[in-house]
Amino acid sequence: MRTVRTHGVSLAGTEAELVTVEARFERADRRRTEVLLSGLPDAVLRESRGRLVSALEANGFRLGQGRLFLNLVPAGVKKHGEILDLPLALGAVAASGYLEGKLLEEALFLGEVGIDGHVYDVPGGLAAAVAARREGFRDLVGPPATAGEASCLPGVRAWGADRLGDVVAWVARGGEGLTPAAAPAAVSPPAPLAVDLDRVRGQAEAKRALAVAAAGGHALLLSGPPGTGKSLLARALIGLLPEPPLEERLEITLVLSAARRWPGGLVRERPFRAPHHTTSYAGLVGGGSPPAPGEITLAHGGVLFLDELPEFARATLEALRQPLEEGRVTLSRAGRQLELPCRFQLVVAMNPCPCGYRGHARRVCACGTAEVRRYRRRISGPLLDRIDLRLELPSPRVDELATPADNGATAAAITAGVRQAHARRRARQGRVPNARLDTEGLDRVAPLDRAQKRLLERAVELRGLSARAVQSLRRSARSIADLEDSERVAADHLAQALALRGAVP
Repeated sequence: MRTVRTHGVSLAGTEAELVTVEARFERADRRRTEVLLSGLPDAVLRESRGRLVSALEANGFRLGQGRLFLNLVPAGVKKHGEILDLPLALGAVAASGYLEGKLLEEALFLGEVGIDGHVYDVPGGLAAAVAARREGFRDLVGPPATAGEASCLPGVRAWGADRLGDVVAWVARGGEGLTPAAAPAAVSPPAPLAVDLDRVRGQAEAKRALAVAAAGGHALLLSGPPGTGKSLLARALIGLLPEPPLEERLEITLVLSAARRWPGGLVRERPFRAPHHTTSYAGLVGGGSPPAPGEITLAHGGVLFLDELPEFARATLEALRQPLEEGRVTLSRAGRQLELPCRFQLVVAMNPCPCGYRGHARRVCACGTAEVRRYRRRISGPLLDRIDLRLELPSPRVDELATPADNGATAAAITAGVRQAHARRRARQGRVPNARLDTEGLDRVAPLDRAQKRLLERAVELRGLSARAVQSLRRSARSIADLEDSERVAADHLAQALALRGAVP
């Protein structure tokens, strides 16, 4: 008996973890072949034993009578999914004496194997490529679409195979017989119902706030009666953001791939997620068994829009506090912790009261004071404190609805200003958006002069602003200065930031 080893991966959230398959075949005087699988496999992997034996026999690899031992290393970590079928099959072929070759241990294999030996696509090709590069594997073999996804990552040679026999021949021939996988073209995800900003009539102040939010990556709250354009403004934000650079495109595609949402190539546009207010805690933050990314991770690199904010469960909203500040969420499960990326831009919308018409110029609010207070208390102060821009939208007038644009503030002009602000920010501080500047970064790019300090002291005195709110104002002022193509932040920029951080709700 001899032990052979092959290598595969198991998906954990948005990452792929290396799994070594140990295989040994013990011949015995038995009427059947017994397959023993250990190393904490899930139900999908346990079911693979039957199709594994069938696939081997269909391709001329008869195991004979005895026991086939298959062990997944590390044994103490739960393994998930059909992604390990191919390395399990190769381990069985080698342990039975049909295959030898150094590529068996020097390459990474992934793919689902059917009962006839056909290799099917699996999610996580890009995550597997990241793991291969991290662990020092130069070659990755999988089904064509999965290998094509893996080839998007530089430094990894990906090979596509349609059948188990083709992979066996490639190993036996020392790396000959398979075609290198071609990286697919960049694609745009399905349209996220994004709207042109010109469709929003009136609301000049809200459009200005939207431009500031887009320029600096700031969280934005829009409050107002029904029909004021809150949802349209939120959906217009995604069109103002610039196309992500290659590094971010890889990150976004990695998340989509691991979540079984691979769009067919590297994405070109940022994601836009708008979950319903009935979304569960696990649906928004992530979780389940096996742990799956939630909406905040699916919005990584893009926009997360929460409409009807007070209608979300309070515990679900409170879970946003850490991700908003750190750009990642940690899920603790039995025996392990899982860290998921979630650098998203938050936009939330709400009515001023349960009926929606409190403060309306023409409609009478039917809500009592206590009812309004209970409605607004569903949103905690600590969460509100993390939202940089808070605006109350009035109902647009009829003459505004009939006007195509606001004094030249068209979508094209606003988008051009945002692009210029992003270029200035990238030249100054790289990928870090203004909304994520720490204290040292703020002191470097937005130092306070005497007039600005007096303005902030007065604002703290009148509004009772927290230390977080003060730093938030400085970040917003830096974005306003970028929009105005100003090298330094002036007191006027700080005053504008203060006006955009209203007392809503």
